[in-house]
Amino acid sequence: MVHRLAPTARRAGLIALGTLVLSGICSAAGAEPPPAAGSLPTAAQTVGADRPSVQVLRALQRDLELTPAQAEERLVNEAEAGSRAGRLRNALGKRFAGAWVTGTTSQELTVATTDGADVTAIQGQSAKALVVKESLAGLTAVKKKLDAAASRVATADTPLWYIDVPGNRVVVEARSRSSAAAFIKAAGVSGKGVAVHVSAERPRLLEDIVGGDPYYVNGSVRCSVGFSVTKAEQQGFATAGHCGTAGDTTTGFNQADQGTFQASVFPGKDMAWVGVNSDWTATADVRGESGQRVQVAGSVEALVGASVCRSGSTSGWHCGTIQQHGTSVRYSEGVVNGLTRTTVCADPGDSGGPYLAGAQAQGITSGGTGDCQSGGTTYYQPVNPLLSDFGLTLRTASGTTATPAPQDGGADGWASGRVYGVGATVSHNGVRYQCLQTHQAQGSWAPAATPALWQRL
Repeated sequence: MVHRLAPTARRAGLIALGTLVLSGICSAAGAEPPPAAGSLPTAAQTVGADRPSVQVLRALQRDLELTPAQAEERLVNEAEAGSRAGRLRNALGKRFAGAWVTGTTSQELTVATTDGADVTAIQGQSAKALVVKESLAGLTAVKKKLDAAASRVATADTPLWYIDVPGNRVVVEARSRSSAAAFIKAAGVSGKGVAVHVSAERPRLLEDIVGGDPYYVNGSVRCSVGFSVTKAEQQGFATAGHCGTAGDTTTGFNQADQGTFQASVFPGKDMAWVGVNSDWTATADVRGESGQRVQVAGSVEALVGASVCRSGSTSGWHCGTIQQHGTSVRYSEGVVNGLTRTTVCADPGDSGGPYLAGAQAQGITSGGTGDCQSGGTTYYQPVNPLLSDFGLTLRTASGTTATPAPQDGGADGWASGRVYGVGATVSHNGVRYQCLQTHQAQGSWAPAATPALWQRL
């Protein structure tokens, strides 16, 4: 159970320091002065949330039952909340217990902490403060023990486990309480507050019909293009790992020769990428409503509660919200860790298709339950780990196509094309910065120009 506590004056000096850090006032002696107020883009402007495509807005209105004004406001609020949550996460450190957005227009950001002394600092960032028992790091440690146990024991009757950030708990979904109890015991986390949810649902892969633009593997299996990527001069696209293995050949929607799987991981993760021949050109486009194109602007990871839209050739263009990051799913083919769970519906065959939060790439369709007639749940492989693991660069509307060497500071210097997680620190033009939101850096997103993504130290 979680409780919201009134602000406390304890450790007032630490709170005051935290407020300075959160405001970006503290800086190293002798460092260049920060840019003038109002001269830098807002978080919404940085990630393109202030100029969403018509296709995204229409789908949000339909699937989340929003007015046009509410859909626009929601995207802006989610972008701004992501930046504020990143600042608080870095400031709270080990006390941070998660962040999420709620409300019709995602107007409320909640940040949880294990220490009531942090309430004032959280509220200072226009966020609702929640004091809870377990930190996010503590919950993650419990889930990792479940992940490890899944490699040793059968989990067919416990197909899903994840961190429920708003609930401040780890949840195991199982077909019976006895099977959940056996899994929890095998992981050595009995008494750790792991909740059990009994459900008959069993996630399945969605590989038999196309999502996004279709492609065919070895002339038979049909899957979906996710996001266009590059690696040096090689163009290609990201897709689901269960669609093919390294060396498998592909043909495109027109049955013309297309490319070859360069790398694939499944199970464990569900990621792959295909390198295409010179007849194909990578674009920053995703197919939206009625086949209209939506352009990808980047890969800034959205918060729990944020809206997200998916493209699939079976079910078309649908939207919903993010429920959990870091979910583990037991398919009949094996366990996949690190997936994101959503309320977006999908039909069998939508595998490999892309998920977008506004104009920001989020992930690749892996599997799900239910359908788009009765409603369902889907899981996606986050795109940033895919880009990082395979050394790929996301093709975006800005035209970023390669990964240059660090601009300064050697290996510690900021570089376009690298994937940075929350809390990562870099040097750029002699100044230190800390990452606020997980993303792949772009040439136009240098730290000094993107306070939504980087905090000056």
